[in-house]
Amino acid sequence: MKTSRRGFTLIELLIVVVIIGILSAIAIPKFAATKEKSYLATMKSDLRNLVTAQEGYLSDNFTYYSGAIPNVAFPYNPSSGSTVSITGVVPGGWAATASYAGTSKTCAIFYGSIAAVAPATVNGEPKCT
Repeated sequence: MKTSRRGFTLIELLIVVVIIGILSAIAIPKFAATKEKSYLATMKSDLRNLVTAQEGYLSDNFTYYSGAIPNVAFPYNPSSGSTVSITGVVPGGWAATASYAGTSKTCAIFYGSIAAVAPATVNGEPKCT
């Protein structure tokens, strides 16, 4: 007597589940590293946008902005989740740092005739830890 069975055996299903588990164990850490890179890119972008806003403020007011961010008097808002702080202002320059809610790393930039802010080492170039 011949019986026709349709479907998968338990062993076949277990093998598929194990393969999916192995693939996800490989993919999840790579995804976490990609998220970290996106946070750093967001902070660097916010600092570059701050350079543009500061130069616009300088041309209008003949001084760099030194107050809190965001502020009605200063036309700049960082990205959602990002916090940007101006750490110092002198007549010829300024410095700022950025942090993001999803990471412990920070970025910094300095511009003009002000002392470098770690980890930034090149004038006008944002650098992250």
